[in-house]
Amino acid sequence: MSDIKSEIKKLSAEYFQEVVSIRRQIHSEPELSNEEVKTAAYISSILNEWKITHTKNIGGNGICALIEGDLKSNKVIAIRGELDALPITEKNSVEYKSKNEGVMHACGHDVHSSSLLGTLKILQQLKSQWGGKVIAIFQPAEEKLPGGAGVMIANGILENPKPDAVFALHVFPTLEFGKVGFREGLYMASCDELYITVKGKGGHAAMPGEYNNPLFIAARLLNSYENLIKEIKLQPIPTVIAFGKIIGSGATNVIPDEVKIEGTFRTMNEKHRAEIHARLKSIAEKISAETSSSIEVKIVLGYPCLINDKSLTQFSISAAEDFLGKENVVDLPLRMTSDDFAYYSQKIPSCYFRLGTRNDARGITSPVHTPTFDIEEESMKTAMGTMAWIAFQFLNQK
Repeated sequence: MSDIKSEIKKLSAEYFQEVVSIRRQIHSEPELSNEEVKTAAYISSILNEWKITHTKNIGGNGICALIEGDLKSNKVIAIRGELDALPITEKNSVEYKSKNEGVMHACGHDVHSSSLLGTLKILQQLKSQWGGKVIAIFQPAEEKLPGGAGVMIANGILENPKPDAVFALHVFPTLEFGKVGFREGLYMASCDELYITVKGKGGHAAMPGEYNNPLFIAARLLNSYENLIKEIKLQPIPTVIAFGKIIGSGATNVIPDEVKIEGTFRTMNEKHRAEIHARLKSIAEKISAETSSSIEVKIVLGYPCLINDKSLTQFSISAAEDFLGKENVVDLPLRMTSDDFAYYSQKIPSCYFRLGTRNDARGITSPVHTPTFDIEEESMKTAMGTMAWIAFQFLNQK
């Protein structure tokens, strides 16, 4: 095993520049959710070059690749990497800066997909040393509801063969490169989108008896929701309700007919999630009745809570500590962010972990979803090597 570990580290270094080149190409030509046509074609061309069997156009632009080990085994694992980028204009001054104005790989999906390719190449090179099957899922539309994970699952990617475990990693700019982070059990929140329309009656501002101002009604509604938020903070279940957009298109002397409000709701408990949905609607119904207005609360269901399988995560932590050293494997706190990898975790034992990408010495510190996000590319050696070692260890379990 120690010889294989050394070989994986050697191959990670050997393939590093090629994988960095792949990452930079993907980064320079980002595509939004469900538009990842060129990205998918590029990944397919690499898989063809490496003679790796794969199926294209799954659930849109998704790809599933498959490699098999030479040893006898029925074990199957899947590893997920994403394809899509975000509607952000990049402000980095790098040679691989986005060429597509207003679109940027600001969440590291270029890192995930290229690192997954590196992991596949390592495992393919060492296939005489392991048995079973490795499914590589190159997934579109993680950034946009309903999420590419659910669509690809509905298209059968977790069937024939059915994986025994599903893995994924995600960039983590608060953690120094060379390190990884894990959390077993509940890790990330569910995420729902809130769209509220408050309808009153518009009119001339000088004639208050002739209109029913939806702005005041919206303000009353938001104040009631603020009281709900304060109440929720006293409860033990981590929960976020936040509103980031309100539009009431009137003027100084024009009262609009309606106001639109948009927000997000995140929590860590599915029963609590349903209860808050009901509370949000009942508060609106009460205010609507009291103000002779119409209030529509539309809740767009997003991703569920992400739960890392306890035993699989413990196994992965042990493998990562063996590969990187205990000092380079950290425990992670709960996060109120979300990821559609949660859909995999609802179906198959899963482990979603974090890849440190920060380098203070080089000023690579920007958070994800910002126009200056970037990574220390040395972290990609850690990404493909650690994932390959975890996969190898899992597939060779007795």
